[in-house]
Formats: sequence, C-alpha cells, structure tokens
Amino acid sequence: MTQPTTLPELLAASSRSARSITYLEGENQRRVVPYSTLHERALGLLHHLQAMGAKRGDHLVLFLQNNEAFIDAFWAAILGGIVPVPVAVGISDEHRRKLLRIVSLLDRPFLFSEHKTFERIAQFAAAGGDQASVEALRPRTLLVEKLTDISRPGVPARVTPDDVAFIQFSSGSTSEPKGIVLTHGNLIANWQGSAAAARFSSEDVTLSWMPLTHDMGLIGMHIFMVGSQMQVHQMPTELFVRRPLLWLQFASEINASILCSPNFGYRHYLKVLGDRRPDGLDLSAVRIIFNGAEPISVDLADEFLTRLSPQRLARTAMYPVYGLAEASVAVSFPEPGAPLRSVLLDRHQLGVGRTPALLPPGSTDAVALMSVGRAIPHCELRIADDADTALADGSVGHIQIRGGNVTRGYFQNPDANAALYCADGWLRTGDLGVNIEGHLYVTGRAKEIIFVNGQNYYPHDLEDIAIRAGGLELGKVVVSGVRRAGAATDELVVFVLHRTEIPEFLPIAIEVARVLNEHTGLEIAEVVPVKRIPKTTSGKTQRHLLEQEFLDGEFAAPLAELAALREKLRAAGGADGGTTDLERRIKAICDGALARDVGVHDNLFELGASSLKLIEIHEQLDAIWPSQIDLTELFDYPTITQLAEHLQGKLAAV
Repeated sequence: MTQPTTLPELLAASSRSARSITYLEGENQRRVVPYSTLHERALGLLHHLQAMGAKRGDHLVLFLQNNEAFIDAFWAAILGGIVPVPVAVGISDEHRRKLLRIVSLLDRPFLFSEHKTFERIAQFAAAGGDQASVEALRPRTLLVEKLTDISRPGVPARVTPDDVAFIQFSSGSTSEPKGIVLTHGNLIANWQGSAAAARFSSEDVTLSWMPLTHDMGLIGMHIFMVGSQMQVHQMPTELFVRRPLLWLQFASEINASILCSPNFGYRHYLKVLGDRRPDGLDLSAVRIIFNGAEPISVDLADEFLTRLSPQRLARTAMYPVYGLAEASVAVSFPEPGAPLRSVLLDRHQLGVGRTPALLPPGSTDAVALMSVGRAIPHCELRIADDADTALADGSVGHIQIRGGNVTRGYFQNPDANAALYCADGWLRTGDLGVNIEGHLYVTGRAKEIIFVNGQNYYPHDLEDIAIRAGGLELGKVVVSGVRRAGAATDELVVFVLHRTEIPEFLPIAIEVARVLNEHTGLEIAEVVPVKRIPKTTSGKTQRHLLEQEFLDGEFAAPLAELAALREKLRAAGGADGGTTDLERRIKAICDGALARDVGVHDNLFELGASSLKLIEIHEQLDAIWPSQIDLTELFDYPTITQLAEHLQGKLAAV
C-alpha cells in the first residue's frame, strides 16, 4: 500500500478504515464520528470557506473551544490547501491580546470561531481602542452557528509535501508570538518516525485531554493517531481540569492503550484523588502513557505509577519523551515496554561542556533526571558546545536536531530564524542535555523558558505585564521559574528591585501578584524585594543567580516579614462574612477553593487565585446557578461583593 505523503492523503487513507473519533463531553455524553464522516464534514465545511473567498495558501485562524468543531475546521482547511493557525481561547486578557497580535502578523486571515467567543474579542478590542482590526476581520469570519448545511462539498486542493500544512504559534503569553511553519513533509516524517519508535498499531485505542492548540494535543495525539487508524477518543481539556478523575475512568471503560499527560496532569490527578483509592478501574490495556511537554519529574512519575498499580497499570507504561514544536512534535522516544531509566547527577556540574558526576541515592547535591530515550527515525540529535561543535557522550551541552520533521523556520521572522540554525544546518532547540549510554537526559534550558502547568512562558513577556502594576520599569523586575528540591514543577517568583523598608514594599508585592494573576491566570508563589538585579557586562539579567539565592534562603527574612504584614493587614480588616445570602454562599465556595478565609471585598487575584482555582470556583457556581455566570466574568467581577451583585441582577431578570 502506498504511504501518504501529505495530510490530505493521510486522512483519505484513514477514511477508508472502520475507525472513528469519539468526543467524550461528560460521563454520559459522547458522540462517535467515523473517519469517513469526518472527511465528508471537512469537505462540506471547506465549501463554506471557499464561498467566503478562502483559497489555497490563505490563513485560517482557529479560535474556538469546541473540539469537534475545531477538528472539522482543521481538516477542512487542510483539504483545501488553506493554512490553519490554531490559537487557544484561554480566559485572560493576554490570550485575547495574543490573538490580535497573531491576526496582525498574518496577511488578511480568515477566522473560524463561535459567536460568543468572537463577540467577546470584539468587546475586548473595542475597549482597548483596536475595534477597527476586529471589524475588518468580521466579514472574513465564519461562525459555527452559521453552519446549518454542510452537504455540498468544497473543492480539494492539490498539495505537495513541501507545501505549508499549518502554523503553530508559540504557546504561553508572548508579546511577539513566533509562528512555527510546518510542511506536510515535516508532519508525515514525524508521524512515520513516531509510529515506528512507539510501535503504533491500528488496534491501539487512544484517549487525550491535551488542548488541540498544543503540538502534543493536535499533532501527537490527533494527527498521528488518525494516520495510524486508531480508535481515537477526545476529552475536553476543561473537563479534565474540573474532573481529572474522569480521565482514567474513561481510559478504563474504553480499554485505552495510549494516554498522554505532562507533569501538570499527573500532579492534578493525584491531588484531586487525595487519599482515596481509584476503585473500579482496570488499566491493564494501557501500554503507553506519553510523559512530555514540560520537564519530567522522576518522583512524580514513580508516585503516579505506584498509586495506580492496584488498578493494574504497568510500571513500563510510563513513556517519557522529548520534543518541541520546531520538530513538529517528537524528537526522542524510549523503547516501548522498557523499564524507566533515571540518573542522579551533581547539580553543580551541569554547565555546558562539563561531565557531571553520577551520585548515589540520598545525595543532597543530586538532581534526578529521567531518560527520554533515543532519537526517533527521520530525526537526528546531537549535544553541542557553545561553538556548535558536537560533544562526546557524558558531556552536558545544547540539544540540536535535524531531519525531515524539523521546521523550515518561523513565519516572517528573519531575525529569529537567523538565531535558530547553526552554520551547518542543525536547529538549536534552546534546551540543554546529556547523552549517557546512548540515552538522552534533558538537564535544563538555555533559553530561559518557564514551564508552568504544561505551558511555556517567556520571562520578558511576564515582566512586561508585571510593570503594569505601576511605578515599576523593565530591568528592575525579573520573573523566574524556580523549582525547589523535590518539587514536581516550577514556582513563579518575581524579583523586584526595592531599596527602602519592607512595609513600603507590601502594596507593591500585592499589586504585582494581582496584575500577573489577573492577566495570565498564573499563581505567583512569591514577590521578592531585592537590593540589586545581577547583570552581565552586556546588560543581560542573570536570572540564575537570583534563583539560586532564593533557593539558598537568602530572602527568607524579608519574605517572612512580608507574610507577617499581610496577616496583620487582614486581621486589622476584621472578619467580613458577607451581608447577603448570595455573598455568604459565594464566599463559602471561594473559602473552600482557596483554602482560606476570603473577605467579600478581597480581590481574588490579589489572593493568588490561579486559573485552576477559578475553574473550580466557576464549576461550583454553575452547579448552583446553571448558566448564569460565565467563567470569564470572574475577571470582570473579582470580588465576592461584585460577583454577588452581578449575579443578583441576572437572577432578577429571569
């Protein structure tokens, strides 16, 4: 049988199979869509896009929350040679700004969205004085609700392996998002390499909750699985966040053989599980659980496998991998079914060109690293020094890659492209690693990306947001991801230059945490006053020095004083339990979610309410007052009093 060379050929081949996609929307809500039906629906949607004037080579921004509509539109664009550009909807202002920035980078793109989502963007743009850009986009926008008839097929385009398949913009909150251009040839090469390395089979059954705007969710757990003609199951990310225990419940019910999650997902599942036993699960069919998308915690992987062992989850099922969007998605995989491999290296010897010592268990200087296997077919990797010269096994260096799966570069960004490639054509990943006995271990990152909840965040972008607190300026605020010993993920720590007394710093700390939390949905662990910001002779901030000082406890005294001042401030305010029944009921929900006594006039973002906590609060509000409060309205009404007043108005209008 002839192997597909483009994504349209891949979908056409799969549509002749008896396989399907099942959309799991809840415990008793599921829709089954055969691949053949997906192909027909995509062609029907393509007709509407072409009727709007979309043609081969045009860009189609996918900005919607519904997985089924997203996948239909993605394949419609692919079949028509239109270039899909997935963008996460999110719940914060920064997500909306990112969409507007991407639209401005593209040449008169089309947009596929839902009515409510689009109007929210229009209102946001108007409030920011950018109404013209959204209004110019309106006639080029196709709304899900307008698709009442997709029986008439569009005209497929003839595409080649060298044609652009789609553009994956960098994740996280970025002031200048970089669009990673992937061709059909890139994706086919990565699919073939991944399929060979992980031994994909049409008998495999998959389940994913990863966002379809993420390379692991869209490419790794959708395109590759459809191409391998598996039974695919898609769970909304938001459903996993709200009810993570459903993930493995579904996996047990469908006898899933392939799952996927970053560190964040394993931690979230175990946290909600608590001390309970996940009774009634049979996970014996699971042969692979991809573990990637952020640094892999050896301890967390072990805890997850140990807790699920009574449910017959094999320890060999955990499958730590390494990849990045610039590689389509996958770079290195371990041998399927092999035991996990990890090493303990001296954390003080992880500089480029150094050969770190292997340490025994229990060493205080040891950092535990997980093997992520070897380079998969159609992709090569090497470890290089600062001069891009290959290093021998055992030496720490820059991870560099090349192969048929590797991007041709970033969309209309020559400066970034110039920095992306070595003189001999290898791509610089920005990550650091070491090969030990032929196995890759990722030791850190050279490009200072912060990993939080499975997403990448760029420090300078978060710093741009932090200075909106007022009275601050760039160069005097440093945002870092700091990982304490034994922790499974980074904590977000903000260092602020401040040379006066700590009581004067308290309102600054509160405001910085509130602004960052409100605009990004991220939880700020600490806002730290520092007497100096260490920099190189060229003026570059030395984040690692501040991070190490934080871990060494050098800021313990001012942080303790800040904590005491916060408690004193709250105590002086007295108990504020609410004056109305609505306030008291909402307060009870917020108290439980944030595990603290929340005053009715407290700003949730000043208290550090993360996006996960907001989702938890919203779920409980929706259970009592169905469809009355939109998740995004928690940003508009951030205090209990404001939210209660808003809700009262809605209830009175019913």
